[in-house]
Amino acid sequence: MKSAHQSIEKERPSSLRGKRIMVIPDTQVKPGVNTDHLEWAGHYAVKMKPDVIVHLGDHADFPSLSTWDKKGGRHMEGKRIMADFESANAAWARLNAPIDKEIDRLKKGKRKAWNPRRVITLGNHEDRVTRFVNSDAAWEDVISLDMLDYERSGWEVYPFLQPVEIEGIAFVHFVTSGVMGRSISSARAGLTKRHQSFVQGHVQTRDIAETSDVLGRRRIGLMAGIFYSHEESYLTSQTGTDTTWSGIWMLHDCKSGEFDYMPVSYAYLQDKYGGGK
Repeated sequence: MKSAHQSIEKERPSSLRGKRIMVIPDTQVKPGVNTDHLEWAGHYAVKMKPDVIVHLGDHADFPSLSTWDKKGGRHMEGKRIMADFESANAAWARLNAPIDKEIDRLKKGKRKAWNPRRVITLGNHEDRVTRFVNSDAAWEDVISLDMLDYERSGWEVYPFLQPVEIEGIAFVHFVTSGVMGRSISSARAGLTKRHQSFVQGHVQTRDIAETSDVLGRRRIGLMAGIFYSHEESYLTSQTGTDTTWSGIWMLHDCKSGEFDYMPVSYAYLQDKYGGGK
C-alpha cells in the first residue's frame, strides 16, 4: 500500500518541486592538511546533481595572516602567504574537477545538461587578506583576493558578511547578532533576530532551529558545522575536531524559504569515495 507521502509525490509535478542546493561549510585549507574530502564532495555533487552549490566561506585559511599569532612568533615560522594561496587553489581544483568533468561528459554525449550555479560567500579567514592589505599599503599591489581561483573557476563570489538569497534562504558565512558584527550564538537566536531562513558556517558544531510565521510557512536556521578533519590550534580538548560535526548538506525542495535538510557526514563521504581511508 502506498503511503500518503508517496501519493502526493507522484501527483506533484516535478516542475513544482523546489531546487536542490548542496552546501559546503568551512574547509579551512592551509599547507600540509589533507584535502581528499574536497574531491569526495565533488563526486557527491555529480551523484546528486544539485541545482546550486554553495560554499559558506573560509575555504582558504591563511594562517600566515592570522591575528592569533604575533609576527616572528613560533607559529609563524615557515609560513608564507604565497603557500597559503597555492594550497587553497590546489584544494579548490580538487573540488571542481569531478563537477567540471561531468559537465563536459554530458555535453559531449548530448545528454541532459547539468551545470549547477556555484556560489561562495567569503569568510573571515579570506577577509584576513583584505584586512592585512588595508593595514599595510605596501602589500596592495602584491596580494589580493583575486589570486584565489574562485571566480576564475566559474563561481559567484560574495564579499564577507554579504548574504546571498537563493529561493528565499539567506546564505552567508555567519549571521550577525548586532552592531558589533559578531556571529549569532545559536540557530534559534538567528531566527529570533532575523526572521528569515538562513544557512551559515563559521562555527564548528551544527545547530538547527525551526519556527513558522503567521501564515504557517516554515522558517529554518541552519549552522552547518565544518568540513575538514585536521585540528585547529585555537580549539580546546572540549571543542576539538573530534567533538564537532564535519560534513556537507543537501537541501531538498528549496522554495520560499522552506527546505528539507539532509546532513552528509565526512565519514560517509570517506567510506563512499575514499575507500574508508
